[in-house]
Amino acid sequence: MGEDASTNTTNVPRRGSSVTSPRPQLTASKRSSSFLLEHQQYRPPQQPEGRFGIDTVVEDLGNKVPSPRKPVTTFNGIPSPEHPPTVVDGLTHTYSHPNCAPLPGQKTSRLIATLFYNPNASRSSPAGLGTPPTAATSDASGSGADLPANLAPTQNPEAFPLEPPTAESEQLDHLYGSYVSPMCITSFLHLMSTFPLPQGETEMTSSHRCLDNQEGARVVELTLSPAPSTDFLSLKDLRMHELIYRFEREWSVDVALQWDTLWRRYPKLVVFDMDSTLITQEVIDLLAATITDPPDLAARVADITHRAMLGELEFDAAFRERVRLLKGLPGTIFTDLRKELDVTKGVPQVIKALKRLGVKTAVLSGGFLPLTSWLAGELGIDHAHANEVVIDEATGRLTGEVKGTIVGKERKRELLIEIAGKERVDLSQVVAVGDGANDLFMMDAAGLGVAWNAKPRVQMEADVRLNSETMLDLLFMFGFTAEEIDQLIA
Repeated sequence: MGEDASTNTTNVPRRGSSVTSPRPQLTASKRSSSFLLEHQQYRPPQQPEGRFGIDTVVEDLGNKVPSPRKPVTTFNGIPSPEHPPTVVDGLTHTYSHPNCAPLPGQKTSRLIATLFYNPNASRSSPAGLGTPPTAATSDASGSGADLPANLAPTQNPEAFPLEPPTAESEQLDHLYGSYVSPMCITSFLHLMSTFPLPQGETEMTSSHRCLDNQEGARVVELTLSPAPSTDFLSLKDLRMHELIYRFEREWSVDVALQWDTLWRRYPKLVVFDMDSTLITQEVIDLLAATITDPPDLAARVADITHRAMLGELEFDAAFRERVRLLKGLPGTIFTDLRKELDVTKGVPQVIKALKRLGVKTAVLSGGFLPLTSWLAGELGIDHAHANEVVIDEATGRLTGEVKGTIVGKERKRELLIEIAGKERVDLSQVVAVGDGANDLFMMDAAGLGVAWNAKPRVQMEADVRLNSETMLDLLFMFGFTAEEIDQLIA
């Protein structure tokens, strides 16, 4: 045929032949401002950068325009987490309300924890927190070597411990400082954060005040908001919690927990026990010490007193028994003993401070009225109640009998309520301070019961524990600083 046929041919690679792909090029659009990113083995796909490198700007800016810088405008409105203010210059301040008045219809839920550093205090353990036995010396072997702490030095099966002793808590104040250290506060806040919060609350805030000294504080007041949920633990149960006791033993502190209420800062009546509280001795032991016949009388009376204060003996019966042992003493013995009384450190200053604040005071003693009334007059205490002993008018000596109702635990509670009613003071504004088991009833009736260097059972059951050398520490419970206390006692 005479026509030319034009044929379109397609280059199809033959079997065994290789195809050369075009060499990859690093174009300007793929470049970045980082040399390392350009030369790494793998580069993930990414959106075009909002801010270009100098090469891109010069070579291939194209139609892309760098995003303009947002203008800084002044803030007009109320800061919030959703709309925070733009800080151009200065400090950033977070505006929160942990210690402010609550919203309408709500109530404040703040807990005050006052930490007292008392390294020399002897603290009782709650149930389950045993104290390991003190290492004893073996005389049988003659070597004088100390027995291991977990080895009972006895051959009597009945005296052998049924369970191994609990390990003693490590004294962390020896590591972090002999005061309420920042690590001590941090440990306490961590402990409190383990308790459930009220429904709807997500976190606990805290603030602190060093009440005596910023450097090496001995007394620190912590405000916790909100307080742990009372549906989980009441304040009474929280005070007795095992973790609180362990913390106290580890850091050598006393923890006083109170609601942050108006009555905490403004008590109207403070009631004291006398023996081992306002004074450092037991009066009945002083009386027994004056009797030399029989020679063991003083020791017998002191033993009964100790067991009664521990709660092992009924106080009324124990008191009558001790008074019978004092039969024949001259009635002038109470006048002679005045000079023997050792007033507890800080007591005169506390009474003076309370009087300047307009707080009424009272002493309710299970001792003897002649000495109690005299001491109350010396210190300026408003009310004094104690036991009256019968003195034979003919001989002028004690008959060994008691007149009227014994001022025991029930009578102390009755007298506290009676005095509060006479002074028109609500019981929530009454503070009771004591050391013995016969003080527990009046502590329970008061708004705040303070166990002062008390017996183990009393420390367990009282609202707060105060193992201190001076009664002035009581004023820290009310939120006063050392500077304010100095003004009150000046």
